[in-house]
Amino acid sequence: MYTASDLRKGLKIQIDGEPYIVVDFEFAKPGKGQALYRTKLRNMITGSQFSNTYRSNDKFEKPDLEERTMQYLYNQDDQYHFMDTANYDQLFLTKEQLGDNINYLIDNMEVEVLFFGARPIDISLPIFVNLLVTKADPWARGDTSGSDTKPVVVETGYQLQVPPFVEEGDKIQIDTRTGEYVTRVKE
Repeated sequence: MYTASDLRKGLKIQIDGEPYIVVDFEFAKPGKGQALYRTKLRNMITGSQFSNTYRSNDKFEKPDLEERTMQYLYNQDDQYHFMDTANYDQLFLTKEQLGDNINYLIDNMEVEVLFFGARPIDISLPIFVNLLVTKADPWARGDTSGSDTKPVVVETGYQLQVPPFVEEGDKIQIDTRTGEYVTRVKE
C-alpha cells in the first residue's frame, strides 16, 4: 500500500482496479493545512491521462504487475505476435498498445512484456537497437547548406535524421527512448 507521500515520477499505482503510472508530480505545502500532491497520471491500459491532487493521508494500492521475457515473432495486420521464452505460449499486442515501440521491433528480438494480472499491457525494449538503413539519399560532397543531418529509413520503416556519412546498407544504433541516432555499427 502506498501513501500520497510515496508518489514519485514513474511510480505505478492502482486506482479503481486499473494500473496508472505517475507522469508528473509536484509537492505543495500551503501555509496551513495538509500537504498537497499534484499529479498527472496515465492509465497504463487505455493511455488516457488526467491530473489530480491528493492529500498526504490518501492511500493507493500496488498494482498486480509482472514482467516476462518474450520474443517478438512477427506482425499480421495490426497484431504483433510474441512468444514466452519460458513456456512457448504465444500472445499478441495491438499497434495501439505498442505505440512508438513498433518502430524498433525486429524479428526474434527479446523484450520484456508487462502484464496486469493475466493481461499484457506494454513492452519494454532494450535501450539501444541496431537497425539496417534501407533508404538513404546520397550526400553531395561540398554541400554546405548548413544542414548537418539527412533523413534515412531503417528496416522497420522508421524514418530519422542521421549524419551525412551514413549510407544505405549501414547498420546504425538507435536510442529507443528518444528515437535518435547514436552511432554507426561495425560488424
